[in-house]
Amino acid sequence: MQPLTLNLGPGTSEKLARARSDLRMGVPIVLTNRNSHILVVAVETLTPARLAAFRALGDPDLIVSARRAKALASNIDLSKCPETIAQFKVPNGADCKWLLSKADPVSVYDGRPEKTLRPLHSDQAELLRGTLSLLKSAMLLPAALLLSLRNADKLSAIHGLTQLDLNAVCSEFSRLPTPVHTVAAQLPLVRAGFGRMHVFRPVNCDQEHYAVEFGTFDRDVTVLVRMHSACFTGDVLGSLKCDCGPQLRAAVEQLGQTEAGILLYLNQEGRGIGLANKLRAYALQDRGLDTVEANHHLGFEDDERDFRIGAAILKQMGIPRVRLLTNNPSKLAALKCCGIIVTERVPLQVGRSNENAAYLRTKATKSGHLL
Repeated sequence: MQPLTLNLGPGTSEKLARARSDLRMGVPIVLTNRNSHILVVAVETLTPARLAAFRALGDPDLIVSARRAKALASNIDLSKCPETIAQFKVPNGADCKWLLSKADPVSVYDGRPEKTLRPLHSDQAELLRGTLSLLKSAMLLPAALLLSLRNADKLSAIHGLTQLDLNAVCSEFSRLPTPVHTVAAQLPLVRAGFGRMHVFRPVNCDQEHYAVEFGTFDRDVTVLVRMHSACFTGDVLGSLKCDCGPQLRAAVEQLGQTEAGILLYLNQEGRGIGLANKLRAYALQDRGLDTVEANHHLGFEDDERDFRIGAAILKQMGIPRVRLLTNNPSKLAALKCCGIIVTERVPLQVGRSNENAAYLRTKATKSGHLL
């Protein structure tokens, strides 16, 4: 009989969840790649005490996305930088407020272009990209203070820091999401009679996602599906800045009238950047930027969502073929890429108003929505 091997420690996905929590609390983590090791902390949650601790260990650098660097100053020469990131030396007298002003154009803003930053040549591009991906997945601004280390294992052990291997992190990010069905129950709905609501919990401890099924399912029936991203301001508060609330209500009503329908409600607020960053983008829109430009000024891409999650839920529910209720070609492409057969795109054009006319125009011209 083989002796029982106890394995109570966290695996990669659990360590990744710990790292996200640490970064959101302002606790540094250690990221390694072969012989390179860096100590990382999010600029957004950095405290004076931890900044002083970084300086006691060496001279830290600031990294931001190339999008954010260009927003800081259009004349910054990024030719020495990897394609998606920019690394800068932190001046000796720089404090947390100075660092935050490079990360957040809303909280600290004086309207003047940046003239003091000079990009550094980096030989740690993979680690830096991994750092920004990790920050984005934690719904934080993609800006970090970092320090190269020689004694990473010792430092991690002494201070109880989460340590991650870059290859494991990249593998986790690229892997198809595997949400686990947790529970389901009947739900009476104002606009659709009864639906059956399901909760799916990702194995990586990320946000839960929901599915509501309407009608009777049969594998021979092509199911009408609405893949809707969470929008607290539109869905709950009735904001007029977007068309999300009207789309959700119209979709539920239409799904309730069909033979077989599913609403996928994915917790990817603000096109995947989180509610806090979405409100930062709103503040930038008040200064005249459109939705895409606002995302870029914060350091994000046009859209940070992962629609593969929706495909994974459909597969768990045994749905191989769908009619997709959407105006967004990216959703069609994502489902097809994951092996879901999309037989038809069903338009969903509701909620247009004077308040969101510019928003919808940007969705059509810059994001390719079929409006």
